[in-house]
Amino acid sequence: MPTSRITARFDKVKAEGRAALVTYIMAGDPDLETSFQNLCALRDNGADIIELGAPFTDPMADGPAIQKAALRALANKTTLTDVLALAKRFRETDQDTPLILMGYANPVHTLGYQAFAAAAAEAGIDGTILVDLPPEEDQPIREAYAQHNLSVIRLATPTTNEARMAKVAEGASGFLYYVAVAGVTGAGSANPEDIRAGVDMARRISGLPVCVGFGVKTGQQASEMAKIADGVVVGSAFVEHARLASEAGTPHLAVENMGQLAHELIQALQGTVPAA
Repeated sequence: MPTSRITARFDKVKAEGRAALVTYIMAGDPDLETSFQNLCALRDNGADIIELGAPFTDPMADGPAIQKAALRALANKTTLTDVLALAKRFRETDQDTPLILMGYANPVHTLGYQAFAAAAAEAGIDGTILVDLPPEEDQPIREAYAQHNLSVIRLATPTTNEARMAKVAEGASGFLYYVAVAGVTGAGSANPEDIRAGVDMARRISGLPVCVGFGVKTGQQASEMAKIADGVVVGSAFVEHARLASEAGTPHLAVENMGQLAHELIQALQGTVPAA
């Protein structure tokens, strides 16, 4: 079911003639209950796929916004088990929206690949993006995932050449996450034309949908990126709403503001026609 749920969502948005909206939040920021409400708000306002961040002490690929979100979640004692429980709660009332766990390999390795794969599938997770686990090192987790039809979603960048892209694509499923800019999450946005060739290559070699992220924060940026990609990923902009609500002591505003941003983004994607 998990991988097919991702495939079904991309089939749906393709039929609608637009790119998919992929959103990201950090589980446990500002707290688990608000995180659940945030998931629902994103879904209710058009998010096609939701990446659920698992907090980690050394988030090397993330910029300040998501790093601080991870620290807030850890301060709330959010664990990987809590993240899976959050996904399971969401899945009780939503059997259609793909959920991708995004994080780092250490907590998953600590739990054990087989145990994690079984728990993730049982919770309704569709796949993972483990940003520090390269293809050369992920054979054990791929084998565990295969038993539960979980997707291994890989990262590619503008510096990924054809030979490396073939390695990135090997064993990947669901979709490819194309990092639009060199650097960490929340970095400056890329010019879509500068990465068009790389996105086309990623799609051609992998045979998978390609979603572009890093630096996309507004509806206008999403609309422009949708011209070259099968999906657009927005993360730091949502995380900032959680931070502002947490600092103000008004977590309900995170739910409201995330919903408004998702609505703005999905409206911007209407009528966009992704590259074939």
